[in-house]
Amino acid sequence: MQAQYVNNDQGYIGCKKKECKKYDQKGKCLVTTCSASITFHIINIRTDIQFVFFGAGFQTPCVLAKSKVLKFANPKKPLYGHLSSVDSTGTSMRLTWVSGDKNPQKVQYANGKSQASRVTTFSQENMCTSALPSPAKDFGWHDPGYIHSVVMTGLEPSKRFSYRYGSNSAGWSSRVNFKTPPSGGSDELKFLAFGDMGKAPRDASVEHYIQPGSIAVTQAMANEISTGNVDSIFHIGDISYATGFLVEWDFFLHLITPVASQISYMTAIGNHERDYVNSGSQYITPDSGGECGVAYESYFPMPTPARDKPWYSIEQGSVHFVVISTEHAWSPNSEQYQWMSKDMASVDRSRTPWVIFTGHRPMYSSCGSVDHAFFLEVEPLLMKYKVDLVLFGHVHNYERTCAVYRNKCKAVPKKGADGVDTYDNTNYEAPVHAIIGMAGFRLDSFPPIAGSWSISRISEYGYARVHTTKKQLNFEFVNAYTKKAEDQFRIVKS
Repeated sequence: MQAQYVNNDQGYIGCKKKECKKYDQKGKCLVTTCSASITFHIINIRTDIQFVFFGAGFQTPCVLAKSKVLKFANPKKPLYGHLSSVDSTGTSMRLTWVSGDKNPQKVQYANGKSQASRVTTFSQENMCTSALPSPAKDFGWHDPGYIHSVVMTGLEPSKRFSYRYGSNSAGWSSRVNFKTPPSGGSDELKFLAFGDMGKAPRDASVEHYIQPGSIAVTQAMANEISTGNVDSIFHIGDISYATGFLVEWDFFLHLITPVASQISYMTAIGNHERDYVNSGSQYITPDSGGECGVAYESYFPMPTPARDKPWYSIEQGSVHFVVISTEHAWSPNSEQYQWMSKDMASVDRSRTPWVIFTGHRPMYSSCGSVDHAFFLEVEPLLMKYKVDLVLFGHVHNYERTCAVYRNKCKAVPKKGADGVDTYDNTNYEAPVHAIIGMAGFRLDSFPPIAGSWSISRISEYGYARVHTTKKQLNFEFVNAYTKKAEDQFRIVKS
């Protein structure tokens, strides 16, 4: 549901738009009304919609008038196509989209190739609830339609292709140009990363959860992607913030389409996708609103071991990415911990000299929000396998550390000739952590006293821009409004 106050029309309170609705026999007005005009941004959510005029607030609304039920011209229209990588070769890409059509559709790509879609969905019965009603199952449900997915094969890494998706009966998308990522083991990679983005209304609507920076961040990234200088994106948790109000996934997918339709959009799960009581999540908060990871894994199929095991690794260019779930068990006797250890032990550093470890909840933050048990159990793995860079979200600001282990700086950066902080990992000391949860949700302010390991702290909306070769990793925090790099550092290896 979207709602606006009628007084968004400035002329309403002063009754500047009067209309006489009833006259007496002499032509004198007996009943006058005050009119107002407000505008809603509507997207195709496949189901019928209706406008309702009500008073007395949101808790006990009094319905005054209703519009006719309105139908979308084509509820089966294929929409919101977004890409992801399925392996480290750069020769295959997954395309996922949404439609009201349950029949398989097709993607036509790369000058004549075609693949039929695999169709899935999820139901209200798949959602979680408890003694307290959940939005997802009890009062915020919206039919997701059908989720179509295709793996486009026979591509080449770091090349440009085009595609369109749909069918003759449901309609076709416009043709979209896209770029494959570089293959694992090649030299150069340019990617963007962030967490905690969500979405915001493109009108004056009031919603249950608004992430005010999300539109600016998405637009800034879209501008950057249009230059052709971005290979992929990593969104590390707290994806849509639908939290059980399922229609909001459609609005989020609509928001990210300009970026996610053109390059690989890789994700990690966060608390607002997975956590719920008695659902098997590591934390028993109601943060997913009863979605319990089902919606997230349906819309964003990643190369994971299995359903509800949302961890994976992938290589692009000179980087080996380890993507974990902080919302599933990570203790040493857990399946995920064993996977982390085995995966990082297998990295060939001659192919991918950089190991970047990503997940949602941080190990370090001057604002708190750190699970000490997670810090104690998992941080030793980062040291053991010489992880270079750690990216976390969850805290809604940007913060960078020294090369840190067990709350102590093992090394601090030195200024390069150009004045940029430089960490020399030729003789490895410890990982550098960057908190990048500043992509949309209301920003967190920093406390007066920061952690002793904290090097840089910025509470502004933006995203990380990373450029790696086999010898150097360059990192910038980009302010979404000014487009300027407000913090930058590099890690080098000789």
